[in-house]
Formats: sequence, C-alpha cells, structure tokens
Amino acid sequence: MPSLTENALAVLNKRYLRTKADGTKENPEELFRRVAKAIAAGDLLNNENAKIDKMEQEFYNLISSLDFIPNSPTLLNAGTDIGMLSACFVLPLEDNMDSIFSTLKDAVKIQKAGGGTGFNFSKIRHKGATVRNTADVAAGPVIFLKIYSAALKAVRQGLARGGANMGIMNCDHPDILEFIHCKEKENEITNFNISVGITDAFMEAVESGKGWDLTDPHDGKIVKTIPAHELFNEIIEGAWKNGEPGAIFLDIVNKYNPTPALGQMIATNPCGELPLLPYESCNLGSINISNHFSNGVDWDKLRKTIWSAVHFLDNIISVSKHPLPSVEDMTKTTRKIGLGVMGFADLLFKMGIPYNSEAAVLTGEQIMQFVQTEAKKASIVLAEERGSFPAFRASIYSGGPSIRNSTVTTIAPTGTISIIAGCSSGIEPTFALAFKRNVLDGETLYEVNPVFEEKLKAAGLWSPELLKEMVKTGSCPANLPDELKKTFVISAQISVEWHVKMQSAFQRWCDNSVSKTINFSFTATKEDVAAAYIQAWKTGCKGITVYRSGSRDAEVLQVENKAVCVECADHACPVPVESKQ
Repeated sequence: MPSLTENALAVLNKRYLRTKADGTKENPEELFRRVAKAIAAGDLLNNENAKIDKMEQEFYNLISSLDFIPNSPTLLNAGTDIGMLSACFVLPLEDNMDSIFSTLKDAVKIQKAGGGTGFNFSKIRHKGATVRNTADVAAGPVIFLKIYSAALKAVRQGLARGGANMGIMNCDHPDILEFIHCKEKENEITNFNISVGITDAFMEAVESGKGWDLTDPHDGKIVKTIPAHELFNEIIEGAWKNGEPGAIFLDIVNKYNPTPALGQMIATNPCGELPLLPYESCNLGSINISNHFSNGVDWDKLRKTIWSAVHFLDNIISVSKHPLPSVEDMTKTTRKIGLGVMGFADLLFKMGIPYNSEAAVLTGEQIMQFVQTEAKKASIVLAEERGSFPAFRASIYSGGPSIRNSTVTTIAPTGTISIIAGCSSGIEPTFALAFKRNVLDGETLYEVNPVFEEKLKAAGLWSPELLKEMVKTGSCPANLPDELKKTFVISAQISVEWHVKMQSAFQRWCDNSVSKTINFSFTATKEDVAAAYIQAWKTGCKGITVYRSGSRDAEVLQVENKAVCVECADHACPVPVESKQ
C-alpha cells in the first residue's frame, strides 16, 4: 500500500476509521480490508460458488493502491450494521402535506446513514393559491424548503458525515423569484444547494426576447407572464452575488434519460452530477487518473481498473442496506452506477499540458471516452453472468446487448476522497499550488501540489522561501522558468471559456452529469456569468455551477493574501466539506 499523506491520514482518522470491538481504532489498511471484504461478498448473491477470497484481494488492491476510491458512505458503512453504501438519492414531493412530511421523514432516514438527497419543489402550489376550494391559501414551496433545511440540519448534528441536499424549482413556477433569492442571507439555509430547472424553451425565449409564462403547478393556468430575460437576469444576479442558484438543463438531462418509460428526471443529488428518478439512488467511485500515468496515460492499467471498479460498484447495489423499501426497489430496477475520475489536473501536470489548452480538452475527452466505452463493455459482461437491470426492456438499450447497469459514468466532486487519494479533485484545475484548506470542523490543512513539488526538487529549485511565496498567492512564482509557469496554471488563471469547454468535453462521454465549478475572478461582471450559462447550455452541459472569488464570507480553500475558493465544487456549495464525497 502506498504511503498516505498527512492530510489523508487526518481525514481518515477524523471520519472514516471505525472503532473496533476491542475499543481500538482501525488503521487505514484495516479500513480498506473491511470495505473490500464486504463488497466482495456481493459475488455470492449472484453465484453461490463464487471465489470471494480472490475477489476480496482484487478489491483490496484496487482501493489500497489509491487507484480507485468509492464514495464516502461505502468507506464509512461497508461491513457495519448501518450498511447503507450509496451516496445520492432523489425523493418525490407532491402537492399535499402527507407527501411533504412523509418525504421529510424518508430524508431523515437517508441522512442519518450518511446519504445526500435531492428534491424538486415545483409541484407544490405557489404562495397565495387557493387550497381545495376553501378560504385557506397555500404557503408556497419556499417555506417548506426552509422547514426541510432546519429539520435536516438538526439531524446532521453529531453525525460523522451529515447529508447534503439539493433543492430545485422549475423556471415556470410562480414562486421562482422568491426561490432564486431564498439564500441571499448567508447561514439561513446552510445545508441546501439550490438550482433552477431550466428548459430549452426558456433559454430560447431569453435569446429571442419573448415573454415567459409562470403557471400554476396544480391546474396549469397562467398566473403571470414576465419577460424571459428579466427572469434570466435574476438568476444571473444571484449566481454573481454568491454562486447560487445554479442551473439544471432539464431537456438535456431527459434527452439522455436511460429509462424514459419510468418517468422524467427533474431532480439531482446535492452536487448536481446525478439526475435521478424519484426513489432512485446511485453509488459512486472515482479513478485516480494521475496514478495511471507512464510517459502518458497507461491505457492497459486504466482498462483493468475500470473493469474492476464496475464490478465493485455493481456489487454495492447488491450488498447495500437500502434505507427504504421504495429506494431498494427503484435502485435495483435501474442499477445505476457512477464511475468517474479524479486527479485530472495532476495528470495534465505530469504530461506537461496546460489545463487551458485544446490539448487538455482533447486529453479529457479521450480519457472519458475510454472510461465510458470500457465501463459499458464491463457492464455487458456482467449482464451475461448476472442478467441485465430489470427495466432493460423499457430502456434505451432495448434491442441491443443486455447490460447490467442503466448508467455507468458520473464525474463527482470527490471533495474528501481526493484528499485520501492525494490527488486533485475531480476534473477541476488546481486551486493553488500551495494553499490552506479549511475542513474538519474548523481545522486547517496545508497542501502543496505534489507534482509541482517533485518537478521543482528535480530541477533543484525547491526551497522553504519558495514555499512561503507560493502560499501567499497560490500561483507559480514569477522567477521560475516560463515553461513551468505555462504548465502549472491554477484555476484563477484559467478563463471561463476553458472551464466550460472542459466540462462539455467530459459530458459528451458521461451517462449522468458532471460536477464542475466555473470559476470567476472577483472583478467578473454579470454579463460574464450570463455568457457562461449560455455557453454551458449550447454545448450540451446538463447543468452549471459558478463561483465568483470572494463573493462569500465563508470559503473552504484559501491562500494567505486572499480567500479564493476555486476547486472541487466545495467552495460553491454551502454544505461543509465534510458532507461531500
């Protein structure tokens, strides 16, 4: 097993290492062994003669090598009495009190076990609407969003990993303006991200200068018509001020819905990378792509990692203790898994490719195409052994070869699992070459990019004085060679267009969606933010999250001279970093 960084050990000790029966704490090797053993046991559910000892060793090697790390609930709960291993859930909300509060009760069960939940509040009738032909009037969905936030915040207290949440409202809801502004007061709704569910028709109306109808979700009648660009400007104003709301492009999401016969996807998990049907869950895992470098991408090693990871993730569905019967039923009906990558920025550093270049975008697309293609092949082979997912005949795959999983790929933010792996987060560029990370209930971790440090030491350029200079700004010092400054770019040095280009490149070969933050400097204008939303929609992204540096009081990543939060989506999320994967 490779050596773990001090930061990795700190995160593992704080959150993941379990107390054993004798009162002592696991060490990392025991944690990886516990997880591998629990997941390998899934083979017996498909073949009573399976050689699970061999599979346990394969899975142990997979995760202990830090080539692949599963999502946090799997690390926390595999091999324990809790046993819930999925990270992401979507729950339905209907326009009645029974649904609203039964869903809240279900969310509590999920979050107590460490899962994150997403909700679309659009079916709840707008504030002031008549309730069932009585004199009563509706309170509107935003008040219920606040109730959910308060209740789930209370549940989170004392948990090793409290759940995060996503709240969505569609762009034609009469209360959409109230929703857009519901988080303007910092610390009021602290455990929800919010996004607007945006349609192609709305974006086309914005571009053409047309009016936009806000309709009663109960009877479909038009409540009000407003200029589409005015509503769009309100969305942009909020995003410019504090990074929210984000956007979920509903038509693009459902264009790639693998099981449209089961319904439309109108909500996502907390970081937006997983559109799901009501009661669906999905388990995630990420390949440390930086560990698959050998004078370029080691495609043979990457192929082996992908196939093993798909097997691992499919087993999770079988062995997980699902929090609700309805969740178990839907999860096993579609058998969604989400394999992604992390360490992408580190890989580019090793390859000498600047993130803000066509070569980097092409590299990203090639990697994701390879992951998608090989993951599909692995899932098809699993289906030959275990059968396809039950909804196969009602899916977009019907008529083709059987496949085990309705989705296989997702790009997650990897907030904490990338710390364990000692690599950069998801597909984000590096926030800074040296920085302070505020995590773990107020503790501060100091990090230096290991690839940059290695390059400098090899060139005889490393010194304590240089480190002090780097922590001040986070960027490559001016007195270093031009080639280093060109290659080792940080997020603040990358234009918005390159951020969106990279997200779009990965999205083209991703079944689910991509968690990626589009970073802006503090001086960015609202017009800049609007252009990014339009570019993301036009290039096929399923959503967008932005963050303008310095626009929030509390930020996760910092350099000494200023607070800049530009990595792994944590800064653009009000949920504390410990709630992320």
